[in-house]
Amino acid sequence: MSGKDDNLASDLSLAVVRLARHLRGRRATSTVSLTQLSALNTLSQQGPMTPGAMAAQERVQPPSMTRVIASLADLGMVKRDPHPTDGRQIIVTLSDLGQKVIADETHAREAWLRGQLAKLGDEEQATLRSAVEIMSGIVAGDD
Repeated sequence: MSGKDDNLASDLSLAVVRLARHLRGRRATSTVSLTQLSALNTLSQQGPMTPGAMAAQERVQPPSMTRVIASLADLGMVKRDPHPTDGRQIIVTLSDLGQKVIADETHAREAWLRGQLAKLGDEEQATLRSAVEIMSGIVAGDD
């Protein structure tokens, strides 16, 4: 890369951070932390799993995930059930309340973002669609 492309990594990183900040701003009344919300989203997308699998998915240490799961269980957002084949393990499942929290959080963020996207023309929206595909590929390639 040369010229103004030298700044692409820096510019993209800053834009992503600012977008994330705006999206986080939509959750002012949230009852869960971003860490808890991420764990809830993992369960929503991946289905029931062990704490170890959740820790790996979230890229945190198992003791940290154990604390997150305990806090979510205390809030009634996840259920912990015995593992069907391994008595030393548990399976964590999203509760109805956890599903509602995810839906509420998602709705608030997406409503704001839809409003912003509505201000753009068709070409700008198509460019963003391409950017989403590229960024998703970058992230998936690192998994």
